[in-house]
Amino acid sequence: MPRVTKGAQVRKNIDVEVETGVIEKYRRHPNGNGWVSGKSSVQPSAFISESAYIESGAQVGRESWVGPGSWIDHDVAIGDKVFIGQNVHIGEGSLVSSGAHLGSHVRIGRNVRIAAGVRLDRDTRVPDGTDVATGNVGADGRRSHGLAA
Repeated sequence: MPRVTKGAQVRKNIDVEVETGVIEKYRRHPNGNGWVSGKSSVQPSAFISESAYIESGAQVGRESWVGPGSWIDHDVAIGDKVFIGQNVHIGEGSLVSSGAHLGSHVRIGRNVRIAAGVRLDRDTRVPDGTDVATGNVGADGRRSHGLAA
């Protein structure tokens, strides 16, 4: 992104060519100034950090917080009051239920289901197709409850 100098106009929209050659249009979210696809649904009360991206088909619920450098992939559903730390990737088709807390540098695979109130510690990796039912999951994959493939 180009450097903004005093008096310069800040970009409100950006066009990005994706791998398939299609042009995806992004706009700045008014709360946090993050990049949001025009084909996504992000609640106005959600906070999307300036360097975060929300892809097409994604949904972000009320009062959720998406940290800097995070990437919410296509067709991801994020519930209300979810905290997503910095540099988190949530894979295509995943669901993060209300009240979940994802620490920084968490990597969520495709088609993962994370139950309400689950806490994933920093650097946690969750493989494709996993259901995280309850409890806390640490970076070493150990959990207090409920990680099932």
